[in-house]
Amino acid sequence: MKRLAIIMPMAAMLIAVGAAFAGGRIDCTVPMADWQPREMVAALAAEMGWQVRRIKIDDGCYAVVGRDKDGRQIEAYVHPANLTVIGIEYEDDEHEGGHDRAESDPH
Repeated sequence: MKRLAIIMPMAAMLIAVGAAFAGGRIDCTVPMADWQPREMVAALAAEMGWQVRRIKIDDGCYAVVGRDKDGRQIEAYVHPANLTVIGIEYEDDEHEGGHDRAESDPH
């Protein structure tokens, strides 16, 4: 019974995140007190090989605007508390819908 009480909210959260991403909308709902600093986002971007033009806040997530390691224009969404890459929007048409699902752990 306890497992079900833990699994159901997690499943609902995953469905909500997937639906938001599929609809082209990504929302992060984390109190600002729990956010990692921008410097950590910049370090993640450097580790990923991204050339950062701008780090902004979009729908409660960090959004990294720049180019990926292959030179493609991107807007990458990063969870502000755990710095997980949630999704990437590409400016080209190589990826269906301009979105790419991120790995759960970018490292």
